[in-house]
Amino acid sequence: MDQHTLHPSSGSKHSRKRLGRGNATGQGTYAGRGLKGQKARGSVRPGFEGGQIPLVRRAPRLRGFRNFNRLEFEVVNLDQLSENFTPDSIVNGDTLAEIGLVSKSDVFFKILGRGELPISLSVEAPRLSESAKNAITLVGGNFKELSPAIKRVRNRIHRRKSDAENNESSSENGDDKN
Repeated sequence: MDQHTLHPSSGSKHSRKRLGRGNATGQGTYAGRGLKGQKARGSVRPGFEGGQIPLVRRAPRLRGFRNFNRLEFEVVNLDQLSENFTPDSIVNGDTLAEIGLVSKSDVFFKILGRGELPISLSVEAPRLSESAKNAITLVGGNFKELSPAIKRVRNRIHRRKSDAENNESSSENGDDKN
């Protein structure tokens, strides 16, 4: 028997503190809430700091950030494909889910180029890395990328320049719709 394993018997448990039942109880009048103010009169959610910028907004690096628009891809490598498939077989979401390399057949997955691929396969995947594409074509297989990554220009200045260049080239070709 250790001290952390001890617990009171059913009848000897200490009763809870009954607040606001008069001064004779020792917790009357303000009932442990102090004097006046929002916390004395009503409920305040945890972390509320009276209207000032809370700690989690003052220092956002403490809480972290997760982009809700991010697509999470499961990873499948070439060495896994060579272990689980025979030559000239078709690799897609259904076959990968049957084997257990991805969780479900409709989940996003990406074929990466780790390992050797000695057999030719026909691969259909949402995304493939450049090294995986090269390795597949090198052994005589083929691939189909179902949803390739879109290369976006993230800087607004570059986007404006590219939009202006596109407008100029379309007006030079006579594609102007005025």
